[in-house]
Amino acid sequence: MRSSATEQTLRPGHLRGKLLLAMPNMGDPRFERAVICMCEHSEEGAMGIVINQPATHIEFPELMEQLDISIPKIHADISVFTGGPVEPNRGFVLHSADYTQDSSMVISEILAITATVEILRALAANEGPSNSLLVLGYAGWSAGQLESEILANAWLHTETDSDLVFATEPELKWPLAMAKLGIDVSMLSSVAGHA
Repeated sequence: MRSSATEQTLRPGHLRGKLLLAMPNMGDPRFERAVICMCEHSEEGAMGIVINQPATHIEFPELMEQLDISIPKIHADISVFTGGPVEPNRGFVLHSADYTQDSSMVISEILAITATVEILRALAANEGPSNSLLVLGYAGWSAGQLESEILANAWLHTETDSDLVFATEPELKWPLAMAKLGIDVSMLSSVAGHA
Protein backbone atom coordinates (compact mmCIF):
# COMPACT_ATOMS: atom_id res chain seq x y z
CA MET A 1 0.00 0.00 0.00
CA ARG A 2 1.40 3.40 -1.02
CA SER A 3 1.58 6.23 1.47
CA SER A 4 -0.06 9.55 0.71
CA ALA A 5 1.89 12.74 0.02
CA THR A 6 0.83 14.05 3.42
CA GLU A 7 2.15 10.97 5.19
CA GLN A 8 5.47 11.32 3.35
CA THR A 9 5.69 15.01 4.28
CA LEU A 10 5.20 14.11 7.92
CA ARG A 11 7.94 11.48 7.85
CA PRO A 12 10.94 12.69 9.92
CA GLY A 13 13.67 14.14 7.74
CA HIS A 14 11.45 14.64 4.70
CA LEU A 15 11.39 18.44 4.95
CA ARG A 16 15.14 18.91 5.51
CA GLY A 17 16.47 21.10 2.72
CA LYS A 18 13.00 22.04 1.48
CA LEU A 19 11.24 25.42 1.55
CA LEU A 20 8.29 25.78 3.92
CA LEU A 21 5.69 28.34 2.78
CA ALA A 22 3.19 30.02 5.07
CA MET A 23 -0.42 29.78 3.93
CA PRO A 24 -2.35 33.08 3.68
CA ASN A 25 -4.42 32.09 6.73
CA MET A 26 -1.31 31.93 8.93
CA GLY A 27 -2.46 33.18 12.32
CA ASP A 28 1.01 34.12 13.57
CA PRO A 29 2.08 37.57 12.25
CA ARG A 30 5.75 36.59 12.71
CA PHE A 31 5.29 34.10 9.87
CA GLU A 32 2.96 36.03 7.57
CA ARG A 33 4.00 35.19 3.97
CA ALA A 34 7.13 33.53 5.36
CA VAL A 35 9.44 31.38 3.26
CA ILE A 36 11.51 29.14 5.53
CA CYS A 37 14.51 27.09 4.49
CA MET A 38 14.28 23.90 6.54
CA CYS A 39 17.65 23.06 8.09
CA GLU A 40 16.56 20.10 10.22
CA HIS A 41 13.50 17.87 10.50
CA SER A 42 13.53 14.84 12.76
CA GLU A 43 11.48 13.00 15.36
CA GLU A 44 12.84 15.48 17.94
CA GLY A 45 11.51 18.52 16.09
CA ALA A 46 12.40 20.91 13.29
CA MET A 47 14.48 24.02 12.69
CA GLY A 48 14.45 26.47 9.80
CA ILE A 49 15.56 29.93 8.72
CA VAL A 50 13.11 32.55 7.43
CA ILE A 51 14.68 33.85 4.21
CA ASN A 52 12.37 36.69 3.22
CA GLN A 53 12.16 39.03 6.22
CA PRO A 54 14.88 41.70 6.19
CA ALA A 55 15.87 42.86 9.68
CA THR A 56 14.71 46.38 10.43
CA HIS A 57 16.65 46.90 13.66
CA ILE A 58 20.26 46.35 12.54
CA GLU A 59 22.45 46.61 9.45
CA PHE A 60 25.56 44.62 8.53
CA PRO A 61 28.14 47.34 9.35
CA GLU A 62 26.58 47.87 12.79
CA LEU A 63 26.59 44.11 13.47
CA MET A 64 30.24 43.82 12.42
CA GLU A 65 31.13 46.77 14.63
CA GLN A 66 29.46 45.05 17.61
CA LEU A 67 31.58 41.97 16.89
CA ASP A 68 34.72 44.08 16.39
CA ILE A 69 35.16 42.89 12.79
CA SER A 70 36.37 45.46 10.27
CA ILE A 71 34.76 45.40 6.85
CA PRO A 72 35.66 47.03 3.55
CA LYS A 73 33.14 49.63 2.40
CA ILE A 74 32.29 47.41 -0.58
CA HIS A 75 30.48 45.00 1.77
CA ALA A 76 28.48 47.60 3.66
CA ASP A 77 25.33 46.68 1.74
CA ILE A 78 25.11 43.02 2.86
CA SER A 79 21.58 42.47 4.12
CA VAL A 80 20.70 41.08 7.52
CA PHE A 81 17.51 39.01 7.82
CA THR A 82 15.25 38.04 10.71
CA GLY A 83 15.56 34.25 10.65
CA GLY A 84 12.81 33.59 13.17
CA PRO A 85 11.64 34.30 16.71
CA VAL A 86 13.88 31.79 18.52
CA GLU A 87 17.19 33.18 19.87
CA PRO A 88 16.82 36.46 17.92
CA ASN A 89 20.31 37.63 18.94
CA ARG A 90 22.05 34.52 17.63
CA GLY A 91 23.55 34.84 14.17
CA PHE A 92 23.57 32.26 11.39
CA VAL A 93 24.79 32.29 7.82
CA LEU A 94 22.72 30.22 5.42
CA HIS A 95 24.99 29.66 2.45
CA SER A 96 25.88 27.67 -0.64
CA ALA A 97 27.59 24.36 0.07
CA ASP A 98 30.72 25.41 -1.84
CA TYR A 99 32.08 26.65 1.50
CA THR A 100 32.10 24.80 4.81
CA GLN A 101 33.92 24.89 8.11
CA ASP A 102 34.22 22.11 10.69
CA SER A 103 31.22 23.59 12.48
CA SER A 104 29.07 23.94 9.33
CA MET A 105 25.94 21.83 9.03
CA VAL A 106 25.45 20.64 5.47
CA ILE A 107 21.71 20.72 4.78
CA SER A 108 21.70 19.46 1.19
CA GLU A 109 23.99 19.27 -1.82
CA ILE A 110 23.42 23.00 -2.41
CA LEU A 111 22.97 24.43 1.11
CA ALA A 112 24.79 24.62 4.42
CA ILE A 113 24.49 26.70 7.59
CA THR A 114 27.28 28.04 9.79
CA ALA A 115 27.05 29.96 13.06
CA THR A 116 30.59 31.17 13.74
CA VAL A 117 32.36 34.52 13.83
CA GLU A 118 34.87 33.03 11.37
CA ILE A 119 32.33 32.90 8.55
CA LEU A 120 31.44 36.53 9.20
CA ARG A 121 35.12 37.42 8.91
CA ALA A 122 35.27 35.41 5.66
CA LEU A 123 32.24 37.29 4.29
CA ALA A 124 33.76 40.63 5.26
CA ALA A 125 37.00 39.67 3.50
CA ASN A 126 35.13 38.37 0.43
CA GLU A 127 36.52 34.88 1.08
CA GLY A 128 33.31 33.14 2.12
CA PRO A 129 30.70 31.15 0.20
CA SER A 130 29.58 32.26 -3.27
CA ASN A 131 26.03 32.82 -1.96
CA SER A 132 24.88 33.60 1.56
CA LEU A 133 22.20 35.10 3.77
CA LEU A 134 23.06 36.50 7.18
CA VAL A 135 20.21 35.91 9.62
CA LEU A 136 19.48 36.55 13.29
CA GLY A 137 17.32 33.96 15.04
CA TYR A 138 15.55 30.91 13.69
CA ALA A 139 12.20 29.15 13.60
CA GLY A 140 11.88 26.06 15.75
CA TRP A 141 9.26 23.40 16.37
CA SER A 142 9.10 20.78 19.12
CA ALA A 143 8.47 17.10 18.34
CA GLY A 144 5.29 16.75 16.30
CA GLN A 145 4.48 20.48 16.31
CA LEU A 146 5.31 21.21 12.67
CA GLU A 147 3.52 18.07 11.51
CA SER A 148 0.39 19.23 13.39
CA GLU A 149 0.62 22.68 11.78
CA ILE A 150 0.93 21.11 8.32
CA LEU A 151 -2.15 18.96 8.98
CA ALA A 152 -3.96 22.17 10.03
CA ASN A 153 -3.09 23.66 6.60
CA ALA A 154 -0.76 26.34 7.97
CA TRP A 155 2.15 25.39 5.68
CA LEU A 156 2.98 24.14 2.19
CA HIS A 157 6.42 23.01 1.02
CA THR A 158 8.43 22.89 -2.18
CA GLU A 159 11.90 22.05 -3.39
CA THR A 160 14.70 24.50 -2.62
CA ASP A 161 15.84 26.71 -5.45
CA SER A 162 19.22 28.42 -5.01
CA ASP A 163 18.19 31.44 -7.10
CA LEU A 164 15.02 31.88 -5.05
CA VAL A 165 16.94 31.63 -1.76
CA PHE A 166 19.89 33.86 -2.61
CA ALA A 167 19.15 35.96 -5.72
CA THR A 168 15.49 36.95 -5.40
CA GLU A 169 14.24 40.13 -3.76
CA PRO A 170 12.72 39.33 -0.33
CA GLU A 171 9.20 40.52 -1.22
CA LEU A 172 9.13 38.25 -4.31
CA LYS A 173 10.26 35.02 -2.61
CA TRP A 174 6.83 34.01 -1.24
CA PRO A 175 4.80 34.55 -4.47
CA LEU A 176 7.52 32.93 -6.60
CA ALA A 177 7.79 29.93 -4.25
CA MET A 178 4.01 29.57 -4.35
CA ALA A 179 4.13 29.78 -8.15
CA LYS A 180 6.55 26.81 -8.13
CA LEU A 181 3.62 24.85 -6.69
CA GLY A 182 1.29 26.18 -9.39
CA ILE A 183 -0.45 28.57 -6.99
CA ASP A 184 -1.36 32.08 -8.10
CA VAL A 185 -1.33 34.04 -4.83
CA SER A 186 -3.67 36.65 -6.24
CA MET A 187 -6.34 33.94 -6.32
CA LEU A 188 -5.87 33.00 -2.65
CA SER A 189 -8.09 34.43 0.06
CA SER A 190 -6.69 34.89 3.55
CA VAL A 191 -10.17 34.52 5.01
CA ALA A 192 -11.81 31.13 4.60
CA GLY A 193 -15.30 31.16 3.15
CA HIS A 194 -14.97 34.50 1.34
CA ALA A 195 -14.57 34.86 -2.40
